[in-house]
Amino acid sequence: MMDRFAPVLRLALAALILALVSGMSAARAEVPVCGYRVVKTYPHDPSAFTEGLFYADGSLFESTGKLGQSRIFKRSLADTKPLVEAQIDPTFFGEGIVLWKDQIISLTWRDGLGYRWDSKTLKQLGYFRYAGEGWAMTIHDGTIYQSDGSSRLRLRDPETMEQTGSLAVTDAGEPVRNLNELEWIDGEIWANVWLTDRIARIDPATGHVTGWIDFTGLRDEAGAPDYDAVLNGIAYDPEGKRIFVTGKNWSKLFQVEPDCGK
Repeated sequence: MMDRFAPVLRLALAALILALVSGMSAARAEVPVCGYRVVKTYPHDPSAFTEGLFYADGSLFESTGKLGQSRIFKRSLADTKPLVEAQIDPTFFGEGIVLWKDQIISLTWRDGLGYRWDSKTLKQLGYFRYAGEGWAMTIHDGTIYQSDGSSRLRLRDPETMEQTGSLAVTDAGEPVRNLNELEWIDGEIWANVWLTDRIARIDPATGHVTGWIDFTGLRDEAGAPDYDAVLNGIAYDPEGKRIFVTGKNWSKLFQVEPDCGK
């Protein structure tokens, strides 16, 4: 009896699988991918292996990586010469930075050690320990969001740097791995995805990616020299509503706007 219905059951099962796959594809397609428009171009130090970037009080703050080359510095938009600078222990690989009150908090990659610096003088104020890799940070309303190269952001208390929670980042239900440099922009977390030309726009309440910006072509315009000279570095000027992006060893920093068409 079952043999008579086997072809029908197989067809029904195939139809169900097709419907599920189509539904998943449709859901994935709903996340928009926008292009970009360059508003203005500024110089960037091509020796800077950019790991962290933010804009505050009319200046740009940047941190760099690589052993023996890791540093934190403050500069103007027009000039790459540091106004003030601090060197990271040459045995450590420097990573992201974030501004909290009158301090800059910085991470190292795999050393489990973070620093606190005076935001005006970049004099070292202290250090702290943490578990896992340190990649990048941004901050909003007293909570630090920290990436570690996975698809999950760690939430930390800036006072103690203790982890208080986590946020899983997904695109149509799929984990978004290799989250790197972060910036809080108008209620969203923007995140570079390592080794790609894309920035994810993340809803901090759900972790869902609400949109992508594809910066294909910008790397060539910046004169990026090597395979690892990738897009990495997002800064936001909330007063001027200006968004800045750059990359590792890029010779240019760009003020950009998303271009989502009509």
